[in-house]
Amino acid sequence: MSTTTNPETTTSIVAESSFLQELVRQVRAQDHYGVYRNWADELVLSSFVVSKEKKRQISVDGDVESGTQLRILCFYRAIAACIEKETGQLCQVVIDLSHEGFGWALVWTGRLMVVSATLRDAQRFGYDSLEKLATQGEKVTKSGIEIIQRFPEVARF
Repeated sequence: MSTTTNPETTTSIVAESSFLQELVRQVRAQDHYGVYRNWADELVLSSFVVSKEKKRQISVDGDVESGTQLRILCFYRAIAACIEKETGQLCQVVIDLSHEGFGWALVWTGRLMVVSATLRDAQRFGYDSLEKLATQGEKVTKSGIEIIQRFPEVARF
């Protein structure tokens, strides 16, 4: 069974979310062999969507896969890039993740820490849908922007 859609009336969640657009750019920037070059944006982001059932199947006993580590890094780099675009302040990202899946994700500018997130069970990193991924990314980005606006002198240092 096939369905047809009218391309003029169908809007993409990625097209509506500046965070998801930036996340696609970050993932493609890590694609040294051009695998994702011709992929649709939703397909590029499909690895960020992990259902609750799938999360339950992923063991937290083993090491964090390199692909999962890269997804986490891309997620926080996208947040940093969105903050940079909004504030004009250069942001840096550090991910400190143990092989067991515990650690930190830090985003800072100047001497100001704008995002500090605890990571646990990183093996199961992902969101139920692209909408939830966009919502969380935009929420963290907004929080970081608000911190910079609250302490601009520390951010510029």
